[in-house]
Amino acid sequence: MKRSCIKVLKKKGEQLRRLLLEMNLLDNSARISSEGNYLLLPLTRKPEEAELNELPEVFELTEHEFKEQKGQLKLEDLLDNVPHFEVVGDIALIEDDVAEPEKVAHAIIKVKKNVKTVLAATSPVEGEFRTRRFKTVAGEERTSTIHKEYGARYHIDLERAYFTPRLATERSRILEQVKEGQTVVDMFAGVGPYSIMIARKSPDIRVVAIDKNPDAVEFLRFNTELNSVSNVEAIEGDANIEAERFAGIADHVIMNLPHNAKEFLDAAIRLCNENAIIHYYDITPEEDLFDSSLKLIEEAAMRAGRRMETIDTRIVRSYAPHQLNVCIEVKVI
Repeated sequence: MKRSCIKVLKKKGEQLRRLLLEMNLLDNSARISSEGNYLLLPLTRKPEEAELNELPEVFELTEHEFKEQKGQLKLEDLLDNVPHFEVVGDIALIEDDVAEPEKVAHAIIKVKKNVKTVLAATSPVEGEFRTRRFKTVAGEERTSTIHKEYGARYHIDLERAYFTPRLATERSRILEQVKEGQTVVDMFAGVGPYSIMIARKSPDIRVVAIDKNPDAVEFLRFNTELNSVSNVEAIEGDANIEAERFAGIADHVIMNLPHNAKEFLDAAIRLCNENAIIHYYDITPEEDLFDSSLKLIEEAAMRAGRRMETIDTRIVRSYAPHQLNVCIEVKVI
């Protein structure tokens, strides 16, 4: 059977396979194939442009004739239309407006053997702590799980602290930029996916992880122990205030708070040492992806008597119709 696939070097294959699995794009009904030094990973469908932007850049989208994985049940065998869903740990997340949610949920549990619970979101991400409410559609009545990502484990309660698996590649991309001996300030750390991944790279990296949500900080502290990292300082507090006592220490400042990060730009600049890099996330309209955000960062730097140099601008993923989650990276001089 011929189908869309991703061609990637074998040494990058496992990382990409796991990511495609998390995104529900890997077709387990077909056998993974190889050509020389490359793996060919079969896809359930052709990815959308926003989904391709979430993948590492070193791959080729192509087609290939795959052998069938006999006996492998697929969601397509049970459902006329397979909705988009995310898997966090052993919990699958579907939207509340999915048609026939019980049928969808039971099909997911039947096909995805690692899934024990299916939840439907009953609210958007909202409030100061960016949380959502859920209802159980099938499986065990709970919102907590252990999620694995790039060798790290995170204890999460989806109603008490924000988490998305869709930023796994983004977190890995920033990890590659951090060097031994550097200091990273994660201004909105949540349960610790950026902070812990970076801390695990080297004990010589110092990570200051801040969050205002006491539940998130509780999970963050638990997760530092779960992953045996001792170089993360978990701080419950407002990043605007905490920046005062950590002024000038950061080589990297992570600002993963789309919609509201602009309110913390003065604090972020204050945290930066000379030539520090700010990783700034925003939700922007497609007609003004980067310019307005860059202007806000530049104005904050000028207020501090400093200047900025743009390093990179990129689309992370689609957020809503005509709105995109972007990352802007600047050097503060």
